Amino acid sequence: MGDELSDEERRRAEYRWASPRLNEDMQMSVVPGGPVNYTYRTEKAVEYVTVANDDGLVLGYLWACDADDAAGWQARPAARPDASNAGVDWTLRLRDYKARDLPPSQALAELAEHPVGGLSGRVVPGSRARASGLVELRELAGDRPPPPPRPVVRGGY
Repeated sequence: MGDELSDEERRRAEYRWASPRLNEDMQMSVVPGGPVNYTYRTEKAVEYVTVANDDGLVLGYLWACDADDAAGWQARPAARPDASNAGVDWTLRLRDYKARDLPPSQALAELAEHPVGGLSGRVVPGSRARASGLVELRELAGDRPPPPPRPVVRGGY
């Protein structure tokens, strides 16, 4: 009598997949390899260069911080979608420099020396500058945090 299945257990047993592989718990693990990237966050000061398209519209800023081995792209929201598209190319270029084990500031210098142009834009000559951190750079780009949520008014609109 103790070996009998309840109706619920019988239904579950009938519902199981034919392949035992489909009933196993998924095991997530980090796979070695893959692209190397600079860290994309820092609380420290950053160096940056301005990137503009062929019409002179500022698309965004490439930034670097050697202290945290960090570098990245800060798009200007006013220049989207072009700024977002350009960011893909600049991020891939940064990845190439990281694969060569270059410090972020050297990668920034080399990117500034070899302008790309076209849809990705180009580094504006003489635009290298410093910001106290990424917060200041985001403000420069016009990327403001979203406003706090408005309170919900019950029974009203």
